[in-house]
Amino acid sequence: MQSFMQHNPTRLWFGHEQIGQLKQELGNKGKRVLLVYGGGSIKKNRVYNAVLSELEQMEAEVIELSGVEPNPRLTTVHKGIDICRQEKVDFILAVGGGSVIDCVKAISVGVYYNGDVWDIITRKASVEQALPFGTVLTLAATGSEMNNISVITNWEMNEKRGWASPLAYPAFSILDPSYTYSVPLDQTVYGIVDMMSHVLEQYFHRTEHVPMMDRFMESVLLTIMEAAPDLIREPDNFDLRATIMYAGTTAFNGLLSSGTDGGDWASHQIEHGLSAVYDIPHGGGLGIIFPNWMSHCAEEDPSRMKLLAIRVFQVDPSGKSDKAIALEGIAALREFWNSLGAPSRLADYNIDSSRLDELVEKSFMKPQVGSYKIMTRDTVRDILIRSM
Repeated sequence: MQSFMQHNPTRLWFGHEQIGQLKQELGNKGKRVLLVYGGGSIKKNRVYNAVLSELEQMEAEVIELSGVEPNPRLTTVHKGIDICRQEKVDFILAVGGGSVIDCVKAISVGVYYNGDVWDIITRKASVEQALPFGTVLTLAATGSEMNNISVITNWEMNEKRGWASPLAYPAFSILDPSYTYSVPLDQTVYGIVDMMSHVLEQYFHRTEHVPMMDRFMESVLLTIMEAAPDLIREPDNFDLRATIMYAGTTAFNGLLSSGTDGGDWASHQIEHGLSAVYDIPHGGGLGIIFPNWMSHCAEEDPSRMKLLAIRVFQVDPSGKSDKAIALEGIAALREFWNSLGAPSRLADYNIDSSRLDELVEKSFMKPQVGSYKIMTRDTVRDILIRSM
């Protein structure tokens, strides 16, 4: 186990009607609030009205920014920064899923930066100051409600970049599982794939003697897999929504990688290249790429795939080679995701090999792709071809 420091400054309010904590949280943070949300689905359920009611009770001056995209665009971040500066905003409130929260993180660090916030996102500049923000979560998926990570798409350049800053943690996050009742089936499935992928990325590490972290990760995967099929059948079940919602937060709030090298993350980088070019749902892309990354890596070193197969997918190892056990576990993961309705091939999104070279290059926005196995352009090409 490696040495580590564990700290997460985000206060998490979890459960039914926790929106009532909003007044307390905003009490001393100023009255001018920028309310940021996506395509307007929060207006079709009770979330928007519930949030506005709380803000009205504290006599907040509310400015709204709507229309945040599923893969949040740099242009929308720029718009939010301009609003914050012109309106002298004191606090930003993100109401939505990971895309809205990621957008707000970029807005918050861009307000006080003299240059283009893309400099921060591409790690050419560091964050010195950020406007405080909080979240009201409406989609269980990314874990962005309790971490300092954000992913922004520069559509003009067809680049999708992940970045992080110690100043990009939400001050608080309010999670009411009932706020996710109205999430469409496909988005619910994409969220489940996304949170499982976050766990899997961290599971594929090279650190020895971390049995507690391994068991933590396995338990999160098993919990999601137990609840997910029932949730698909009962989307208004509070307990099932609560289980999946908290699993999504736990999957990516820093806990699971404690004491490890942090995991691999090549599948995420390859998917970022895909959705930067084709604008497909992040969870959908991961559902296609991740099992193919696993199959590719199992050719060389199936050890962690074997462990996952036995402990999570209950593969019987008797009389089988390590590679055979690993491949059986990978097939079980693919079968599980497909049973929920996740895509299995890029052809499901009408993506062919015509832009393969471009997709390979878009995966290398960072100097190194992967850690469990360091990718080359040829290995990324192989994974993409397997995914077609």
